[in-house]
Amino acid sequence: MKKIILFFLMTIAFSSCDNEEENGMVTLKFTHNWNGTPVTNQDFNDLKFTNANGEKVSIERFRYLISNINIIDSKNYFLINLKDTSGTEITITDLQRGTSDLKFTFGFNDTDNLDGIYQDLNSVSFNVPQMLGGGYHYMQFDGKYKDNNNQDANFNYHVIRAVNRTNPDNLALQDTSFEVDLGDIKINNNTIVEIKVNIAEWFKNPNTWNLNELNTVLMPNFEAQKMMSANGKTVFSLGEVTQ
Repeated sequence: MKKIILFFLMTIAFSSCDNEEENGMVTLKFTHNWNGTPVTNQDFNDLKFTNANGEKVSIERFRYLISNINIIDSKNYFLINLKDTSGTEITITDLQRGTSDLKFTFGFNDTDNLDGIYQDLNSVSFNVPQMLGGGYHYMQFDGKYKDNNNQDANFNYHVIRAVNRTNPDNLALQDTSFEVDLGDIKINNNTIVEIKVNIAEWFKNPNTWNLNELNTVLMPNFEAQKMMSANGKTVFSLGEVTQ
């Protein structure tokens, strides 16, 4: 009888070890750069960057929303905040080990972009006014630039779902979120995936951004929002993957 019990306990122990080996963990580490030059919150409030249009630019706030990371089984969203060093990493546990195609959505798609339901985003003023269609920002990017008179001027590069307010009583909304596909990654028990974010791309590809023309009050600008969405598609890329 003792041998049977011992065999049973050993079977459970080996089974637990096997389960542990099967489980993987991934940390998504968002690193930021300006055309290859690393950017951290230590670089804020300094007119040290130059955009594709030749304007000197500073960063005062840079935070954005990603959602529906496909290696997570359930609905999900995360606010990435460059100002907060703890707000640039996402750890995902209990994953199936093996190779997986890593995808996520920049912003919320229309199915998830429901007005007022995400209290954590409401509390940090990430929601969009009802007069602009409600829902949530995709990104808030604020700073200063040197204008044509060489004076410091503000810009608010805020990305939301595009809204056409030609008829304020019947808003025309266009989902301008987009999927980012970073390709295959191998998931082991402690995989770190670098996701490179080139901030300069928001100003250059395919639309060269002229801050003297498009600087503030961009949220109600239907065409500007579509241009932002197009530029965002080259911002993210896969960096180093370590096991």
